[in-house]
Amino acid sequence: MDRAEALRDFLLSRRARLHPDEVGLPVHGTRRVSGLRREEVADLAAMSVEHYTRLERGNASCVSDGILDAVCEALRLSPGERRYLRSLARPAGTDVPRLPDDRRSDLQAVLDSMALTPAYLVGPRGAVLAWNRLAAAVFLDFGRLRPQERTVGRLVFTDPRVRRLYVDWEAKARETVGLLRTEVGKRPRDAALAREIGELREHSPVFRRFWDEQVVLEQTHATLLLASPRVSGPLRLSASALHPADHPDLVIVAYTAVPGSDSESALHRLARAVASAETPLLAPATRRPAGPDRDRPGMTDRA
Repeated sequence: MDRAEALRDFLLSRRARLHPDEVGLPVHGTRRVSGLRREEVADLAAMSVEHYTRLERGNASCVSDGILDAVCEALRLSPGERRYLRSLARPAGTDVPRLPDDRRSDLQAVLDSMALTPAYLVGPRGAVLAWNRLAAAVFLDFGRLRPQERTVGRLVFTDPRVRRLYVDWEAKARETVGLLRTEVGKRPRDAALAREIGELREHSPVFRRFWDEQVVLEQTHATLLLASPRVSGPLRLSASALHPADHPDLVIVAYTAVPGSDSESALHRLARAVASAETPLLAPATRRPAGPDRDRPGMTDRA
């Protein structure tokens, strides 16, 4: 994906959503644009129209960090939008870092130690790299999927089991698009990431709508409601993102319930069942006999 094009599209979308009276500017006569004009953004950011135009055309090297912050203020960007704009303007690199085997083993041990907490490890491109047995019980058995299918984007938008799991699937879908947009900001030349986004755009109208809306990831903590097939009744869990200090491209997503709640009791019962199992736990949808492709997720949008 072209970083300059992504920068242009994002700035255009944020300029178009603002009206002059929202930022204290007078409105005179008939306007030909739905949002702010370039010169109005430049005036709010205390920069020349020429420099803002070059920035909006994708040339971020023409502005300082201070001017970039001023543009964020002028466009009333949220914290998540500011991080995304900065990642486009100041990309750290394009390579996907390799996780050494010993570090992967260390992080797997951390996940396994969280016996009462479903948790999994997410890496670049939204790839699910490791998980504990309780996460496999609550969500699905990641180990039964091929590695290329084990990304948050493909799971949320192409696997019908995941579609049924989230009570508010659309909120999860929006969050997932924001995650992938953040990944594009970090690695705009990542061919594998671009290919996945292209496939999701082609096959999922919901993904395409959110992507065109320039949805950006805003938070690392959220409460969600799950309809897990292994639990009687809904599970209300809070998700927290934990970043290993030595590897900023990784995040452990851990899910907890309110102490004393029905959801906590259900999690504890499920954890005991998982601990007593003699064989690795398989999700119900992958356990029954089937042909080679019967339960394999495909590029279909069930929303």
